[in-house]
Amino acid sequence: MKTGVVLFPGSNCDADAHWVLGELLGLRCDTLWHKEPIRERYDLILVPGGFSYGDYLRCGAVASHSPIMGSVKQYADNGGLTLGICNGFQVLCESGLLPGALVRNIGTNFICRDVSLRVSSTNNPWTNQLKVGDELVLPIAHSEGRYIVDEQVYSAMKEKDQIVLSYAANPNGSLFDIAGVCNESKNVFGLMPHPERASDLRTRHGMGIWQSFLNWSAQAR
Repeated sequence: MKTGVVLFPGSNCDADAHWVLGELLGLRCDTLWHKEPIRERYDLILVPGGFSYGDYLRCGAVASHSPIMGSVKQYADNGGLTLGICNGFQVLCESGLLPGALVRNIGTNFICRDVSLRVSSTNNPWTNQLKVGDELVLPIAHSEGRYIVDEQVYSAMKEKDQIVLSYAANPNGSLFDIAGVCNESKNVFGLMPHPERASDLRTRHGMGIWQSFLNWSAQAR
């Protein structure tokens, strides 16, 4: 399988993503520079964490207008698996690929610690090897990770099983304790916690997400 990691100025979690996809999972993993369109076919495009464009205006706002995002949108619209982690989640929301927005944490502090999460849905490429109610412990590192969404949109998301991960103890004030969501088609997923930082030795809780992706992709072939 072939994967690609988008690289913006200010991205700093791309190396972690490359390590998991390339070294741990043994997949081909290309760097996709933000100024260039995507020219090859990929099984996964990952938008990593960091501080794209210094987080000017809003986190992910400038990156969402990068030349590569047109290709990412086309790839996602055609059903391609697209994952946004932390700043990548912000970019996907700013791009309109995911509903809602991410704003300043309650208390306005930068939060960097492990958090407990609960799996809210497994009917998707990202958590299909887990069970609803499973607890995951993953690290977060953000100052603008509070997920907000209109209540009507939230109701529609809940009905369509788009809430994938929820905080067991909400660290940032996210509405409805939301930590990760997918689009209606389930092929685009964004989350604030970092599974790529909790996958070493193949034993930590981040592995459930990567194993789910591999299982889904294998069945789709």
